[in-house]
Amino acid sequence: MTTHRPTQSARSQLRSETARRNREAALAAFIAKKAEIDAMLARLQALSDEHFNCHPDEVGWATVGTLDHYAGLLRQITDSAFGEGEHAS
Repeated sequence: MTTHRPTQSARSQLRSETARRNREAALAAFIAKKAEIDAMLARLQALSDEHFNCHPDEVGWATVGTLDHYAGLLRQITDSAFGEGEHAS
């Protein structure tokens, strides 16, 4: 019994279709992650606009330490995104 082998053209079309579906899935995942990041940035901006929910009379070194920690984490992200700091070329 002989097995049916797809022609070169059929295999090429199958690979092209698979690649197209893969690109569409990657684009959908990218858009979802971007929306997730945009939502986090909006929340952070709103918190910053409210002075991180800290009244000026309540500011102490612990508050400064918390903001320094946040700044350090954000610096890791911006350094990576912009190729700066330890990510500089």
